[in-house]
Amino acid sequence: MGRASDPDIAAAYDARAAEYVALAGSIEQMDARDAAVIATWRDGSRGSLLDAGCGPGQWTEFLSLGGREARGIDLSAEFIETARRRHPDIPFEVGSFRDLPFDSASFGGILAWYSLIHTPPTDLPEIFMEFVRVLAPGGSILIGFFDGEPCERFAHAVAPSYFWSADALAEMLAAAGFEVVASETRGRERGEISTRPHGSLVARATAGTLVHTQPEEDRA
Repeated sequence: MGRASDPDIAAAYDARAAEYVALAGSIEQMDARDAAVIATWRDGSRGSLLDAGCGPGQWTEFLSLGGREARGIDLSAEFIETARRRHPDIPFEVGSFRDLPFDSASFGGILAWYSLIHTPPTDLPEIFMEFVRVLAPGGSILIGFFDGEPCERFAHAVAPSYFWSADALAEMLAAAGFEVVASETRGRERGEISTRPHGSLVARATAGTLVHTQPEEDRA
């Protein structure tokens, strides 16, 4: 089981997009506890929201409720095509977390709900630095992950994935200029899409994180 690259992950999800959408493509198929966590974070965030790893767009649409400005990005072109068709009033685009096509300080919050599970652990610091770049000062991220032994790889149905813990992620996030302000873990119940333990955390960009930003002209 090798190290998955962005193109590998995109191709794997493109190949199984229809299957994924049928299994987990709507809010009604999601666990109500997950929706409650995301709603609480959404309602406590200010400004525009980015759904990083939006899949077919069900959580992006959820973020947009109440007139919020939300948009989604995903590696899978098949997912983005589905998201645009289902939610024509929400902007979606194909892209990588490693080089987000947005200006610095564009968002008040980033949702990364099980969208970092395939990222090799050595690559996460780069992505967290990119997240903090596009966040406005004081913005926050909500990360959903499989709770377990940090960095332990397992055979996910689509692509190689990794377990994490809130403590291990907190240490890595701190180096990028984030502070974890909330976390939760729980086991699964019968009927949920996954059987692996769930975890999530909220981290806020701390004062002074703008030192990590890069001038837009240098990113061309």
